[in-house]
Order: sequence, then C-alpha cells, then structure tokens
Amino acid sequence: MKTSDFDYDLPEELIAQAPAPVRDECRMLVMDRRTG
Repeated sequence: MKTSDFDYDLPEELIAQAPAPVRDECRMLVMDRRTG
C-alpha cells in the first residue's frame, strides 16, 4: 500500500471551518472495513 492510494480531491467548501453550533447536527464518515 502506498500513501498515494489515499490521494483524492476534497473541495475546500466541504471542509468544516468551525464546529456545528448544535453537537447533534455533527456527522462522521464511517467506512465498512469489509466493503471499503
């Protein structure tokens, strides 16, 4: 495995600049290890 395998485009507008005002509104990316 190479670190270049993890290179991908991520638009800057999709990166949080501040925490959500209400913690319940936060989301987390979850990846299934079996299906990737």
